[in-house]
Amino acid sequence: MAFAKMFFLFSKFQQGVGVLAKSTTFAKNPRQLQYEADINKLFMFTSYNRLGRDAEEADAEEIIEMAGKATLSEQQKQVQENVHCQLENFCASMDEILLLNNDKTEELKADNVPTADKPLVPETKPLKLAEVSKLLKDRIGYTLEIKKSLIPHKEAGQGCFIEGEADVGALLAFYPGVIYPPGYPNVDAQNSYLITRYDGMVINAQPWGRGGESRQVWNGSSTKPEVRTDANVEAVLEMRNPLAFGHFLNHPGKDMDPNVMVCPYDFPLSEKRMRAYIPNVALGDAPILKTLVLVATRALCNEELMLNYRLSNSERRPEWFTPVDEEEDGRRCN
Repeated sequence: MAFAKMFFLFSKFQQGVGVLAKSTTFAKNPRQLQYEADINKLFMFTSYNRLGRDAEEADAEEIIEMAGKATLSEQQKQVQENVHCQLENFCASMDEILLLNNDKTEELKADNVPTADKPLVPETKPLKLAEVSKLLKDRIGYTLEIKKSLIPHKEAGQGCFIEGEADVGALLAFYPGVIYPPGYPNVDAQNSYLITRYDGMVINAQPWGRGGESRQVWNGSSTKPEVRTDANVEAVLEMRNPLAFGHFLNHPGKDMDPNVMVCPYDFPLSEKRMRAYIPNVALGDAPILKTLVLVATRALCNEELMLNYRLSNSERRPEWFTPVDEEEDGRRCN
């Protein structure tokens, strides 16, 4: 099978990363090495996914070869294109599910400026999140569900499960919430729903919670009074986003393996047609949203999604944390 071949070659690449990590050349910046290794993985997985299920073994080998020759910037660009292509398909499916007028010709020309005839929040079909989720699964083959985790630990709580099937490299989830710049002083470090990109951008998913039941203006505030943010930006977002649950993924328990990985994705705000389906707002006025999405690292079917939290052994780890790869964790956290 083509993917089996790809996985074998990919394992060899991982061995090479381990060797490079011990080299004095990279000892000064292990974090950068891990970032490049992750981009290399994402390049291979998302490129393979874009080929589709009819891909041959030769296609997988070509991707591996390209991954060995392409520069980091070339790989970053390709990952962005691959993710954006999947996102376009997701947004088109959501439009089909939620928009009242299926003729989108005029919508493509819209500039999202409110007028007397066009309200700030466009009217959509009165569907509940659960209904949208089911319809999305019918179109793309999978959706997400939040329910009790299968991890045998008392602190596992809720987990995020895929319902249906997804191929390796599939965009499975968004990490929703408020995006803060590096070093922003008012981000609570004790918040378990924070995640940090390699570039230092921080996303706080706590105010998003489980989304909502409508398309609305969202400014990063929460419906829960005890959850507060000081984001002063807002956007019309679709709160009924069945994939906006990346913050519910657990770290794998003992004898379990991660099956997804985080992927930095810079969404261009010029893509106004897709904007409602990107579950984030950001401080500042940059032309892009520096988001994170989660990508499948193998074929998945009706199972719990697991993400390696990569907690360094230099910090106090919680009782439930079982290391996946100590060297990788150390490089990511340096």
